[in-house]
Amino acid sequence: MLKKSTAAFMIVAALLCGSLLTLGVTGYASIFGQAAGEGAAAVVAAGGLQEKESQKLGTALSLIEGYYYEKVDRTKLIDGAVNGMMEALGDPYSNYMGKETAEKFEESIEGSFSGIGAEVSSDNGKVVVVSPIKGSPAEKAGIQAKDVILSVNGETLEGMELNAAVAKIRGPKGSKATLKIQRTGAAEPLEFVLTRDDVKLETVYARLEKDGVGVIEVTQFSMNTAERFKEELGKLEKQGMKGLVIDVRNDPGGVLPVVIEMAEQFVPSGKVIVQVEEKDKKPEVSTSKGSSKDYPVVVLMNKGSASASEILAGALQQSAGAKLVGESSFGKGTVQTSFDKQLGDGSLLKITIAKWLTPNGTWIHGKGIKPDIAVAQPDYFSVAPINKSATLQYNMNSTDVKSAQTMLDGLGYKPGRKDGYFDAATKDAVKKFQSASRLQATGIIDAKTAEALELALIKIIQDPVNDNQLNKGIAEVQKEIQAAASKK
Repeated sequence: MLKKSTAAFMIVAALLCGSLLTLGVTGYASIFGQAAGEGAAAVVAAGGLQEKESQKLGTALSLIEGYYYEKVDRTKLIDGAVNGMMEALGDPYSNYMGKETAEKFEESIEGSFSGIGAEVSSDNGKVVVVSPIKGSPAEKAGIQAKDVILSVNGETLEGMELNAAVAKIRGPKGSKATLKIQRTGAAEPLEFVLTRDDVKLETVYARLEKDGVGVIEVTQFSMNTAERFKEELGKLEKQGMKGLVIDVRNDPGGVLPVVIEMAEQFVPSGKVIVQVEEKDKKPEVSTSKGSSKDYPVVVLMNKGSASASEILAGALQQSAGAKLVGESSFGKGTVQTSFDKQLGDGSLLKITIAKWLTPNGTWIHGKGIKPDIAVAQPDYFSVAPINKSATLQYNMNSTDVKSAQTMLDGLGYKPGRKDGYFDAATKDAVKKFQSASRLQATGIIDAKTAEALELALIKIIQDPVNDNQLNKGIAEVQKEIQAAASKK
């Protein structure tokens, strides 16, 4: 199990979260046989503070109010006490949200929010990106899953409670957030300057490729995602689709009943979709009431595919015969319920109430799901941005030069090496790029050239022709379509 400490959040301008695997207290019946709210009411009635515990907390509050050298905010103290209890669980997915935070959480569940558009969790006092959201400022800037956010606008986040860290990151639309990022493989921290924006979360994108291969990208499992997925799937089938690629890369998850409803469209009736195991109870098995498809299905995933994405991938692989293509997934195997009524002041507790298992009983927490066909993206997909404050030139050796060489190579300018040493061949490649970009061909990488390199590379990355994982997924579906046709 991953050793982590606090809650997971979606960074939003007024706050975030909502894309972790969640059972809502309101609006959905629990798959455990009773409404989550009803279960909570029974627990609250039976529990609460014992007399000694109540006395201890009350005394601590009185001492602080009586002796602390400055005036204190009683509400903040109470909120801090509740927050402290949640932190003591050592679970990154159980957390307390004040009224404003809770409202933003509900907004993100509904599918819209404002901010930089990246979900984060806390790992041993470090703020770690789970995944960026499609089309968000974070994705456009090149933020990646597993990136560690070290600071925001010069303020360190090291050791900061996650709610406080998110408060530093959020801000009004149009404002700047300068993030220092530590990325695996990068010797020095990377700097990203993002402009906060409204993130309109359309969660389902569909298209029909050649040879009858449909592609449906799911960016998050929000309240309306199952309905939108069914709608787009129906359109593709009416267009004569012969096989399907479901893309859940960088999809951080969402609402449990939604992913179950989606999986039912592929898993034969009676077969297992997911097992959910509460404390001291046998796993509750969720079986499909749907039916299988007569065409091949491939699921694309990567290290940013978490939670509900992993449930869908596991269910379709183990119960519907789908192939998984890409990279191992994130590894989030727990279920949360949001209690938004019991505290009585608009605040909310999101508590991990169970772990989920794949149809064959595997708990993937901290490990993820391995693909049937492992496919890596080109190295320039994950290249670090260049530090714009430094000028790179002949005979230098640095990680920034290495990034520039990787970019030049991805753009087809072939520097001949990608080890960080700025040699004559690198200088020649820089000159060729500068000439093609209508920049002065100096062979020196200044801020203007660095920005031009990054913008040109974004276009290459966004071109599906260069997406190794997508192309492999489509090719695999085409192969199965041809194999099925040859048997007829």
